[in-house]
Amino acid sequence: MTRIKLVRPRHRGRIFPEFTIPPEELARREAERNTRCQKARSFFEQVAPQLREDHYNWFIIIEPNTGDYFIDPDEEVAMQKARQKYPIGWVVIFRLNETGTCGKI
Repeated sequence: MTRIKLVRPRHRGRIFPEFTIPPEELARREAERNTRCQKARSFFEQVAPQLREDHYNWFIIIEPNTGDYFIDPDEEVAMQKARQKYPIGWVVIFRLNETGTCGKI
């Protein structure tokens, strides 16, 4: 007599479903991120034309709440400068070129 092995279906899902972030919270976070980016972009548009002449293709890191910025040709050094003054704050990074983008896609 052959026994049939019972195969239970696997249930796929989150490992810890109690840590699921509600959609309202995700939408709020995205709205905050977009607001921060818009503030930083407006500061970038103000200071970029003057800085672009002498520091073309350098990195600029902007703290959106205060408008403080840090520039350096090396991204890591610029980030260290920003983190010295704002160790836990949100910062946004641009490049001093025509578009402000840092890399290629």
